Amino acid sequence: MSVVIIGGHERMENRYKELCKKYRHKTKVFTKMRSDLSRQIGTPDLVILFTATASHKMVRCAITESERSNAVLERSHSSSASALIHILEAYV
Repeated sequence: MSVVIIGGHERMENRYKELCKKYRHKTKVFTKMRSDLSRQIGTPDLVILFTATASHKMVRCAITESERSNAVLERSHSSSASALIHILEAYV
């Protein structure tokens, strides 16, 4: 399964990737808005949106791209490792 994480903390980026790797998911993490974010997202199976740390523009882009690719969109206010584990457990 491919997972895209939008938002979160830069210092947690490697931790997010490690956790997804344990569940055998390919992961892309975007903690900052990029000009080509919509092209970088691709066609994932799951989009995880950490709403507390994502800008409004990032949120709109994530929603648009998840609808376009028919990906599941999960929102979490918290961007902690335990919040990510809780989301990943639901899709194992």
